[in-house]
Amino acid sequence: MTKYIYTLLIFICGSYAADKPNIIYLLVDDLGYADLSLYGQKKFSTPNIDRIGKEGMIFSDHYAGSTVCAPSRAALMTGKHTGHGLVRGNYEVGPHGFGGELPLRPEDLSLAEVMKSAGYRTGLVGKWGMGMDGTTGEPRKKGFDYSYGFLNQAHAHHYYPEYIYKNGEKVMIPENKNGARGLYISDKFAEKGIEFVEENKDKPFFLFWAFVTPHAELLVPEDSLNKFKGKWQETPFVMGKQGGDGTANPFGVYASQNHPRAAFAAMITRLDQRVGELFDKLQELGIDDNTIIMFSSDNGPHKEGGADPDFFDSNGDFSGYKRDLTEGGIRVPFMVRWPAKIKAGSHSNHISAFWDVLPTFADIAKVDSPSDIDGISFLPSLLKQKQKEHDYLYWEFHERGYTEQALRMGKWKALRHGPNTPVVLYDLSKDISEQNDLAKNHHQLRAKITKILDTERSESKLWPLKNR
Repeated sequence: MTKYIYTLLIFICGSYAADKPNIIYLLVDDLGYADLSLYGQKKFSTPNIDRIGKEGMIFSDHYAGSTVCAPSRAALMTGKHTGHGLVRGNYEVGPHGFGGELPLRPEDLSLAEVMKSAGYRTGLVGKWGMGMDGTTGEPRKKGFDYSYGFLNQAHAHHYYPEYIYKNGEKVMIPENKNGARGLYISDKFAEKGIEFVEENKDKPFFLFWAFVTPHAELLVPEDSLNKFKGKWQETPFVMGKQGGDGTANPFGVYASQNHPRAAFAAMITRLDQRVGELFDKLQELGIDDNTIIMFSSDNGPHKEGGADPDFFDSNGDFSGYKRDLTEGGIRVPFMVRWPAKIKAGSHSNHISAFWDVLPTFADIAKVDSPSDIDGISFLPSLLKQKQKEHDYLYWEFHERGYTEQALRMGKWKALRHGPNTPVVLYDLSKDISEQNDLAKNHHQLRAKITKILDTERSESKLWPLKNR
């Protein structure tokens, strides 16, 4: 009887999902707000990625879940900001060692689980970082029917790994054995993502396509690197001398690169070519019109492995980088393309964040969101309908020896560098670079925000508030 009921539910979900759009959420790693030509990049171009925005909607005020990888991705997957979620930093303590992260728990309902409940076929290709094999957070226990990629976040620092995980099992890559560079993993991620789309063309699917590009290390095949070699003056990066953690841990040191600027541009433009291949495949399969593509980055630009975000003006007019809660560390590019519903060339200044993605997907898939999340669906913005706004967005960050907190409330941006320090306050409508602290001129607003920073979080033994 139980098997019969289960079969019936699967049939009902499959029938219910038949008219639902496919969704591809394309996430890149450490790409700055202005690292796309559509968002202002001048030193190289990204025409295929730009198509997502040009043929869809560009968001100007979208924010990552955090300013580093693991908590940002956890906010995306769970719909909870870093004051309420389990993962609030790149947790490096435990049996899985450096980069093993803090696994999501069974009670942390994931975006993939929500989509699976709506009858979607779910896939993860690329970087996960929210649970190793055998833990409660591994992809197959968090709603993914198929997964291929990195489970360990530090393992994902490298573009020529000797192994990868497929559906929870370690798969060796003989082309990269003993330090050889035979298979560029980003190319494989592109191949596997497009393969997933092709295999699931006749049913609604959700693909979390999580590329490591352009996270350090700065490596790319020669055919791409040669297009930019000699274009700019270079300062070679030497492994263990600059950036990385300088330890003997094989996951902690980035490879040397004689042409770091050329490599950075080549990595992004190579990914851009792969996005073009996705467009070709969607059109070939006849599913382009009803496939949603979303694109974003997990935090602001990094300065590791020889990367030079100032040279590329990667954060545009914003101040700060990865590991900062200023706009440069957390405001990210975000574009949505859905030809059946979104008018080409649309723009939105709706203030949104990663924790809004889960309820938006649930809204699109016509299922309920979890009741205990922080996100608000932005589907109305996509459809040019009346949009519910956040009262504020909240972040906290713990990796500098103290708890840094940030708040976005309308045009106002507040920062506090530890619970015993005063709030600083910026008017983003006039001071997008966060240079002029106006807190002394707005006593009531400062008091209101201070109270929110004091209360807009749940206590955590792993992430206690720390003074500077």
